[in-house]
Amino acid sequence: MKYLPQIVIAASLLLMVLASLLSACGSAGPIIPVEQSPMLGSVSAAEAGHEAVTTDTVTTDTVTVIEETGYEPTVDVDQVMSSPDYGMQVFLYWREEIADRDLQLVEEAGFRWVKQEMAWRELEGGGKGKWRWNISDRVMDQIDAHQLKVIVRLSSQPEWAAPGVAFPEVSPPDDLQDFYDYVYAVASRYRGRVEAYQIWNEPNLAREWGGRPPNPAEYVELLKVGYQAVKAADPNAIVISAGMAPTTRDDAEAMPDTHFIQGIYDAGGAAYFDVLGVHAPGYKSAPELDPAVVANDPSLNNGDSAPEDLRRVYAFRRVEDLRELMVRNGDEAKKVVILEFGWTVDPRPDSPYHWHAVDPITQAQYFERAYTYAIEHWQPWIGVMSLIYVADPSWHMDDEETYWSIVYPYYPELRAAPAYHGLKKLPKVPPVGEK
Repeated sequence: MKYLPQIVIAASLLLMVLASLLSACGSAGPIIPVEQSPMLGSVSAAEAGHEAVTTDTVTTDTVTVIEETGYEPTVDVDQVMSSPDYGMQVFLYWREEIADRDLQLVEEAGFRWVKQEMAWRELEGGGKGKWRWNISDRVMDQIDAHQLKVIVRLSSQPEWAAPGVAFPEVSPPDDLQDFYDYVYAVASRYRGRVEAYQIWNEPNLAREWGGRPPNPAEYVELLKVGYQAVKAADPNAIVISAGMAPTTRDDAEAMPDTHFIQGIYDAGGAAYFDVLGVHAPGYKSAPELDPAVVANDPSLNNGDSAPEDLRRVYAFRRVEDLRELMVRNGDEAKKVVILEFGWTVDPRPDSPYHWHAVDPITQAQYFERAYTYAIEHWQPWIGVMSLIYVADPSWHMDDEETYWSIVYPYYPELRAAPAYHGLKKLPKVPPVGEK
């Protein structure tokens, strides 16, 4: 027994060496420090172009890296959103009085969610660590005042983060640490106030990926960093993968949504989102119409010559194809959130969107029937269905986005489409916690 102390010391030293070796090996992904120097201090109003806001110092040591072995939920999504739940995409950043009016319209329609971008270039556009929080703080205060839940979209790099890209083109950053810092800063500042974060938008398009060919594995690296940053700052926040642009192109400019999402699964991306985000415009088709019918009717797919399975993208029920893809990849336990859906009323003969325009009354009926179809066929896996749009107040009648909207860009005059009034009267699934 006289050698016991020496044995204990030797064993302790051995354990320390093994721990050091394991730490050095780490996981397949980067271990990203959370030294919050970008969040320290304040920036002058002259440098930022906005009111300067001082942030509190955030201190922590390292991110807990999520292992590649599988998804580990940190939040019960069923306790946050009903099936389906009701959302509208809004644009609250530029005019405080219009933002308040639009949030009131969302609330009065019985909708419970809004989707709002907090663009990286707006928050940290003046340079690394030069944060501008005054507008986003005001936006969050207004959302809270109307007792609405929010999906915050995180995207749109500042010029300094991808200097080789022709700004304002959208591109992933040169250094993923910069993206981590941005996501962590937002999620920590609004901890407990933002229910969900969407990581990027339409990375299956080259124009949303720095002009480079779409690459699911590259997107998974960005998604992983975003997921880790959100969870380090606010484990109870939901992470939603980016919605994909509906396209039948499969080249250096675009990749079909099914191909890109399968690529996410192939690259291990299932571990880095709580909910799958999708886009689901209905084009010229009624919401109940079978995608197989749409794929084989040139009047509904604009005579597209792409393969039949890709032409199914012209149907609102394309969502079911994406759900089936999730199931095939063993991810059926997660919900689907529709981040964008709608029908345009674009009357302009020269518009590329005119071929699938519907009249305003049909638009109203299709929105109502889409929610009804989801209740009857997509429970329990469907979550928030966020329609487009309550229009950005800066839009005009020559902007194609205006014609997808259910509230047009006028103020103080209110010009709401028939769809808004129909959705206001639509019976809705009760919110979570109510029968």
